[in-house]
Amino acid sequence: MPTVTPTGRYAPSPTGTLHLGNLRTALLAWLFARSQNARFLMRIDDLDRGRVRPGVAEQQLADLAALDLDWDGPVVRQSERLDAYAAAIAQLDADDALYPCFCTRAEIRLAASAPHGARPEGTYPGTCRALTRSQRTAREAAGRPPALRLRADAATVTFTDRLLGPYEGVVDDLVVRRNDGIPAYNLAVVVDDTAAGVGEVVRGADLIETTPRQLHVAARLGLPTPAYAHVPLVLGPDGTRLAKRHGAVTLADRRTAGESPGEVRAALARSVGLAAAGETPSLHELLHRFDPSLLPTDSTVLTTWI
Repeated sequence: MPTVTPTGRYAPSPTGTLHLGNLRTALLAWLFARSQNARFLMRIDDLDRGRVRPGVAEQQLADLAALDLDWDGPVVRQSERLDAYAAAIAQLDADDALYPCFCTRAEIRLAASAPHGARPEGTYPGTCRALTRSQRTAREAAGRPPALRLRADAATVTFTDRLLGPYEGVVDDLVVRRNDGIPAYNLAVVVDDTAAGVGEVVRGADLIETTPRQLHVAARLGLPTPAYAHVPLVLGPDGTRLAKRHGAVTLADRRTAGESPGEVRAALARSVGLAAAGETPSLHELLHRFDPSLLPTDSTVLTTWI
């Protein structure tokens, strides 16, 4: 398998303003890459057209730049890479690895919770896997467009996360193309990371459950796999995932409160042990003191640290 470099990346979805948790993940991803003298790339994950908001991507990039985070090369947008995803899907289809799925999300939830076989939330029970040709034709005639699923055969995938250690997951038959024709996230990110030569993916700990699926997709496509580091999340004071309802949680909010981007960056660094109370270290100073082995693995509750 080809050797990959430690090139890193950050890939926000332009569905809303980056909050402090997103910004901290971006800062850590930048530090992971730059501490290895590696390239750092920027990608906009904008395939979910129904949720993409005009101007948000530009604001996200401006917020990252305000924190002095830089990146190499042009910003890549997934919406401009549909041909690459189509080629990957065609490769899987040629290998007879795909099948059409006509299930709605409600039907999947109902089947997953049935007494005869409870499954983890969100996993696919295989309803359409063994449909006959006549059954597929009948569903198509009813006007229900199918998604395409990858036959995973409940593969068990293990990997060692740089921060969280060994992790194992069982892969269900995941969607690679949605029923609206849009390539699915778990396929697109694998294709993108390979094309960009990404060697280490640094992202929030909430995404670790998707990693076995992505590793399985990469294996089926014969692609190299990056290393992973899933960094801790920032939670609101109520212990739930950080959101607008928690108050002043964006860079613009903090600026309105009288804090400079450098002070916000210092607070983000302080929350993972990279800065002391009262100091405002430069990005260069943070890079000099960065040691992934000393990073916390528990989530941070947004209370007094900013």
